[in-house]
Amino acid sequence: MAEETAATNEHPSDVDPEHWNVENYPVPDMADVQLIDVLRAVADPIRLEIVRRIADGKPQPKSRDTWGFDVQKSTLSHHFKTLREAGLIRWLVNGRQHDIQLRRAELDDRFPGLIDSLLAD
Repeated sequence: MAEETAATNEHPSDVDPEHWNVENYPVPDMADVQLIDVLRAVADPIRLEIVRRIADGKPQPKSRDTWGFDVQKSTLSHHFKTLREAGLIRWLVNGRQHDIQLRRAELDDRFPGLIDSLLAD
């Protein structure tokens, strides 16, 4: 699929995420995701804002400039890693393009109303 993307000049976000390389960035099985870990992950204001910005469940670029947070690249990477390890997001890799995606449907099934609650002001 990566060859097809390069050949057609499609943006990687237009490619079915099922075909992205994710084995280097494993996420926990949703049955193993614990509410306490999810809440601990979103207790940080930056991580909560990340979840709010990707709540539509569509892949978003992982680049530092996209997010506009006044933090170092390593700090932002740490926030993404924490969210991934808690089971909130997955990383999608297609060549040099790295995106993140909220596991919205899975989270809604596991913890009904949680994401909607996080979106409320």
